[in-house]
Formats: sequence, C-alpha cells, structure tokens
Amino acid sequence: MFSYRHAFHAGNHADVLKHAVLVHLLQYMSRKEAALYVVDTHAGSGWYRLDSDYAQKSAESKDGIARLWKLPEGQIKSSLLSDYVSLIRILNPDGKLIFYPGSPWISHRLLRKQDRLRLFELHPTDQKILTENVAELRAGRQITVQAIDGFDGLKAQLPPPSRRGLVLIDPSYEIKTDYARVAQAIADSLKRFATGTYAVWYPIIALRESQQLPEQLSKLAGAQNKSWLNVSLTVRTASIEQRGLVSSGLFLINPPYTLKAALQEAMPELVEILGQDRGAGFELTSA
Repeated sequence: MFSYRHAFHAGNHADVLKHAVLVHLLQYMSRKEAALYVVDTHAGSGWYRLDSDYAQKSAESKDGIARLWKLPEGQIKSSLLSDYVSLIRILNPDGKLIFYPGSPWISHRLLRKQDRLRLFELHPTDQKILTENVAELRAGRQITVQAIDGFDGLKAQLPPPSRRGLVLIDPSYEIKTDYARVAQAIADSLKRFATGTYAVWYPIIALRESQQLPEQLSKLAGAQNKSWLNVSLTVRTASIEQRGLVSSGLFLINPPYTLKAALQEAMPELVEILGQDRGAGFELTSA
C-alpha cells in the first residue's frame, strides 16, 4: 500500500499539467475577498529536490518541468504556463532547477491571510516530511496536516465555513479501488458542498477503471447540473519498449469560466514543448 512515492515522479509531464491548472484556479479564486478553503486529499511531502536519489532514479522531470525551465524567459506565450513557471522560479532563485513545488507549496504561496489550507497524507514517510516542510513555512493555523486517509478526511471539511472552496483529489491509483473511491468522494462531496470547485487528476492507462473515470465524473456533475471540464495530455506514443506514464488528465467540476480559454491557448504550446513524437497531443472537453 505504501510503495508509491511521488518523489519518483516529481516534475514530470503530469505534474506540469496538474500544477499549471492549479495555479490558474488559485489565482482566479483569490480575486474575491471572501476566504478560500483549499483541501488537498493526497498532499505528498509538499515539495521535492530534483537532485535527490528518488527523483534521479526515474529522472522524469527531464521530460517535464525541465523542458519549460530551459526556455528563455518571455518565450513561453500562454499565461497559464508562464505563470506556473514563474512560480517555480521563486523556489529556485539562483536560476538552477533544484526544487520542485508540490501542490501544498503552490497553494500556500498563492493563498492570502484569510484563506485556509487543509492537507492530508497517509504515507508515513511523506507525512513526516510534509509536516517538517510545512513547519518551515511558519504559516501557523492557516495550514493543518493530518496523517489520515484523505478520502475519509475530506468529509469533515465540507462545506467550508466560508462556502468558498477548492478540493484537489490526486491519489496514487496504486490500487484499482482508488478509481471507485474518487467517484464516491465526488458524489458525496457534491451533496455536502455543491458549489465547490473540484479538481481530480487521473492517469490514462490501459485499465477499464481509468478509462471509465471521466465518464463517471461527468455523469455525477451532470446529475447536479454542474459545469465540468476535462483536459488530458499525451506526450508520446505508448509502447512496450518505453515504459512509464504517457498520458494523464485533469477533470474539474465547477471550474472558473476563464479556464477553458486559458487551456485552449496553453495546451497546443504544452504539446509542442513536451511532445516526444507524433503521438503527442491533447484533448479538451467541457459541458
């Protein structure tokens, strides 16, 4: 159960897609003065060293964030991608890409004093590192870390006191039951907090549960007359010779109206930067 460590995959193409969208969500939702409540159900360790043994073992960041990092400042055209890279430069002020921010660091950086961040992480090693990393931020009561299953912990967080919230669900999908738990978590959360914004990351692999998840989520959103958006990125053709994840997606319920246009601008550029062969591409659907 605890074999998965996100440090192996930090900064890969899936992180680029997920975190670039997260930056946009937080920027948009921070425009209103009312407090924002962010829940991260599978927080990982907060941020990562790309020169660590874990990250170097797979070196997935080389075909992810490193490709954007190498581009001269100003060359990235889309604001969604340039805002994301600019944030990572803050974490690496000397110009060398050493640290990669996970969603907790990104959320903390973009939240205001009145906002709150609730982090869940069950993996004992990552939870310990996350707690230590959060302590370095000296955020006080603004951030809480709980060493419990994020699917279970989410229930007690909704609806948030301010009735304004963003929920990020990003499990490892290490076991097939994670797909069903994601769908159940969304179904339950929409009953508790129908106006919240939900972002679900998922891998696109040759597994029935993976392929059915976006359809399940769209049906759940449609049943409550909620808008949704699904974006996916493929960086190369899947092959037996080259192992590893080649596609992933992000499904959003109640996304901000600005997101679709931002992705329409950013995704062709992202495919151009991260694409490894003619199999690279993206899909963007919404309702």
